[in-house]
Amino acid sequence: MHDPKSALVVPVEARILVLRQQKVILDSDLAELYGVPVKRLNEQVKRNRDRFPEDFMFRLTAEESESLKSHFATSKAGRGGRRYAPYAFTEHGAIMAATVLNSERAVEMSVFVVRAFVRLRETLANNLQLAGKIDELEQRLDIHDASIQELLEAIRELMVPPPPTGRSIGFELPAAKKNP
Repeated sequence: MHDPKSALVVPVEARILVLRQQKVILDSDLAELYGVPVKRLNEQVKRNRDRFPEDFMFRLTAEESESLKSHFATSKAGRGGRRYAPYAFTEHGAIMAATVLNSERAVEMSVFVVRAFVRLRETLANNLQLAGKIDELEQRLDIHDASIQELLEAIRELMVPPPPTGRSIGFELPAAKKNP
């Protein structure tokens, strides 16, 4: 049996993108992970279209495809290449793709894909928790800064000498009388 980890030159997490506010993996990356040509993956998706609703998979727009060109190999005009915009599969769509491909490798790799989506979700949740704690700390610092500022002002006021009252403190000798 062939080791699925050996084929993972690029970690699965690195292949997951955020498009239309969803975490997705492109058909070319998914096909590579599942060990099938992109054409075969897309054929199976078309044959089983009812298993892939919009929340499982969608086709990229021309603008999205153009902005993500670095993610898939392109060839010179007239030498092949992609004729259609790629599909983007959500976590559920990636799992469903493994079921329609029905190959041992696809089933093995679907586990890695699911785990990658879960790790990404956990990482995002941890980052949100961390951001919340940082906000809370900043608010505390603002409150403490204000309190420290008030304390420093009170100390400065205590350091200022009181204004003179006009009365002198201490003993004064009476003026000496002259002898005639």
